[in-house]
Amino acid sequence: MLSKEETEHIAKLARLGLSEAEIAKYQKDLSAILGYIDKLKEVNVDGVQPFTHSIKLENVTRKDVAVPRSAEATAKLIKEMPDKKDGFLKVKSVF
Repeated sequence: MLSKEETEHIAKLARLGLSEAEIAKYQKDLSAILGYIDKLKEVNVDGVQPFTHSIKLENVTRKDVAVPRSAEATAKLIKEMPDKKDGFLKVKSVF
């Protein structure tokens, strides 16, 4: 079991102001947590690959491919846009 001084030190590191009753409570709780960690240290993990997530994550993206449009489609798009300048579509600024 953790000593009172060790519990106070951990509380200080975590910037917790604990009362005497809370120190006694956390003394038991932290001792149980550290005891469980000691049990985990006994587990044989030889040959087990480390991982950061329980499932394989993969970023699914599409190829950035320019799709050619006909001159008619481009002209129609520009015609439908309310604001345009020099053949470009004018939009509100983002910043």
